[in-house]
Amino acid sequence: MIWPEAVTTRVKVGSDRELVHAYPYRSACPSTVWAALAHDATADVFLAGYTNYFLWTQVPDFAGIVRRKAESGCRVRFLLGDPAGETTRQREEVEAAALTVSTRIRITLEHLARLGPLDGLEARFSAAPDAVNHVGLSVFRFDRDVLVTPHLARVIGHDSPMFHLRRQGAGGMADRFAEHAEGLWGRATPVPDAMA
Repeated sequence: MIWPEAVTTRVKVGSDRELVHAYPYRSACPSTVWAALAHDATADVFLAGYTNYFLWTQVPDFAGIVRRKAESGCRVRFLLGDPAGETTRQREEVEAAALTVSTRIRITLEHLARLGPLDGLEARFSAAPDAVNHVGLSVFRFDRDVLVTPHLARVIGHDSPMFHLRRQGAGGMADRFAEHAEGLWGRATPVPDAMA
């Protein structure tokens, strides 16, 4: 191969080939990216952020997208932190924000309740022993695209970095993060009907 170093520095050939984009802040990711990923997903939308509240304000007609996805046979899941949980209370102390973590979770619960029961739409609270792992890492999967936010210690989610990954094969970064979220989901408890 001619100029192999020049090629390998410009073409993704190793484990980084799944990295589509890196954002220094989650809020730097355009709402059009979120909307396109949600709109284009056909099989699975899995939103495993601790609160997920920003989706309702950042993505235009997000409720409509969720409804259409569920009605078309796409599985739509929300994994949330327990608004009354100890991890939530501790995170509120750390953030010391007027818009508290429990309030942000309740915003999502309110939007889910407005959607009413839909086949294909599920919501769960992460299990108490898993909550500390959930609050520190948000994973949002749209079929083979995954957005991952590792939360920095003392900042709100929108101020933490985010990575856009696209699954290229088994065992890559996208799979590893998806498996982490699936493990949390498997141990999570259904949101009570009175809350969603």
